[in-house]
Amino acid sequence: MPNSSSISQFLLLPLADTRQLQLLHLWLFLGISLAALLGNGLIISAVACDHHLHTPMHFFLLNLSLTDLGTICTIVPKAMHNSLWDTRAISYTGCAAQLFFLFFLMGTEFSLLTIMCYDRYVAICKPLHYGTLLGSRACAHMAAAAWASGFLYSLLHTANTFSLPLCQGNALSQFFCEIPQILKLSCSHSYFREIGLLLLSACLTSGCFIFIAFSYVQIFRAVLRIRSEQGRHKAFSTCLPHLAVVSLFLSTAVFAYLKPPSISSPSLDLALSVLYAVVPPVLNPLIYSLRNKELKDSMRGLFNQDFQLSPPTSQ
Repeated sequence: MPNSSSISQFLLLPLADTRQLQLLHLWLFLGISLAALLGNGLIISAVACDHHLHTPMHFFLLNLSLTDLGTICTIVPKAMHNSLWDTRAISYTGCAAQLFFLFFLMGTEFSLLTIMCYDRYVAICKPLHYGTLLGSRACAHMAAAAWASGFLYSLLHTANTFSLPLCQGNALSQFFCEIPQILKLSCSHSYFREIGLLLLSACLTSGCFIFIAFSYVQIFRAVLRIRSEQGRHKAFSTCLPHLAVVSLFLSTAVFAYLKPPSISSPSLDLALSVLYAVVPPVLNPLIYSLRNKELKDSMRGLFNQDFQLSPPTSQ
């Protein structure tokens, strides 16, 4: 059996057995990529260009869109390449890079979602202290901390995973490089170190989830005390999209990594990986823009700007 020093590439899970289905998956991933690029690109452009959106909430939303774009660009292009050229191979270095960037971006995204919950908590429960607690410098520091924590989190997992000896072949039961699938190839008890790191990650994630849940209990209690119906609607319109994004991202990711081995199957693993890694970057811009009037108006302005600036043609 080969060990890790002799492995030069991994074989990813093919998404289909027939050429027609491979091309169908190619077009499907292309559509997903374009939708994610368009939605997140519009949010980034709107927040960057419209000074009315230079608020802490939209600043963190811009950072969230950057992580979503990075996640799509990390996973989907290789899957499209394999479907187009009918191949399964990914180099050892390419697999390590894909795993690193995926964990880096997902770790950063969850940190940003936690920070965005704190932003909503302060805005609704402590509005008089909002400018002090979430000034421009504080927001920059929190965003930098989110990116730095994602980097360190990913570096730790990637270095530990690829230091394990591998002797169970090189075929992964997933269409991208994922830690549980690589651990299945290990022939050493050292993989318990990575399992321990995953459990530690689960504990940290649980802590963030408890913080988010506690914050939303306080938020909803404060919102229900608002006498104005318009005020309650505005508060819910900024909180519910965030809660929906957190629920989708966290539930699918935690279940994918911590589900019992007895219920594991290639089809279930594939479905869960699409739900936590591919679907959120497409849905997040839609969820946030649907109930955010300021963001929708700014996006509409981006489309209409060229028509407003161009002089009418003479007849």
